[in-house]
Amino acid sequence: MGKRKELKDGDVEMGGTNRPHDDDSGSEDDVDMVNVDFEWFDPSEIDFHGLKILLRQLFDTDAQEFDLSALADLILSQPLLGSTVKVDGKESDPYAFLSVLNLQEHKDNPVIKDLITYLQRKASSKPAFAALSSLLSQDPIAPIGLILTERLINIPSEIVPPMYTMLLEEIAWAIEDKEPYNFSHYLIISKTYQEVASKLDMEDSRPKKKKRAGDQEPEVFLFHPEDEVFQRHALCHGGFEYTHPPEEGASDSKRAFQELGIKPAGSLILIEAPKFEAAVKDVSDYLKPPV
Repeated sequence: MGKRKELKDGDVEMGGTNRPHDDDSGSEDDVDMVNVDFEWFDPSEIDFHGLKILLRQLFDTDAQEFDLSALADLILSQPLLGSTVKVDGKESDPYAFLSVLNLQEHKDNPVIKDLITYLQRKASSKPAFAALSSLLSQDPIAPIGLILTERLINIPSEIVPPMYTMLLEEIAWAIEDKEPYNFSHYLIISKTYQEVASKLDMEDSRPKKKKRAGDQEPEVFLFHPEDEVFQRHALCHGGFEYTHPPEEGASDSKRAFQELGIKPAGSLILIEAPKFEAAVKDVSDYLKPPV
């Protein structure tokens, strides 16, 4: 499988992440503008600790369920598949990553065994995941491409299309080389959140009113805007509660510049392989910066 070129954001449309300041304009927009050069790299050993941090962020309170060191090592064992995104050169830590693992190929790896068991448990908990539950229960398990991807907060979503586009190219090259990346489905693990009342701002500790029948459920938000597009192409998708509840006050620690706290949850999106390329194209169109 051929090694792809390293990319800089000058090679793709980034919608303002690399625009020069106009010191003479004096506009308010320029005050908030930050010049950042994003670069795309193949995963390498230097990324081990950075990948563990991003994997811990992806799995949130359930990260303790998995050997993240082993999972990072598995991602790094296929360096020509997937991407890391950096701003300070190849030797720096990744700000984002994307990789795919063949659940069937690695089914005997202890960390993948743990992941499959975890996914089976979540998939069997909701009727909406019936198709996924059936695939995960096959013996041997179906050739599902498990997509793992995460990025630090406030990283622009425009970095996402190049990662997925390169992944499709790399999978095609791998299949030509008879490598085990001919998937039947792709399963994306992601995250959602709900806004919850902040305990820090409560003026008293009066008990909340009991929820009545017909009361509206809290709105669910996506951490990653591309998930909205992927869900349109999905065979099934939905959210799930983490096995390990957050610690007291954790929602306030995640509330980042807003009055309400944040309660995260997991998300699964299952896409049939023949529909994945079209889904990636729609993500690219959706996240294209405005002209």
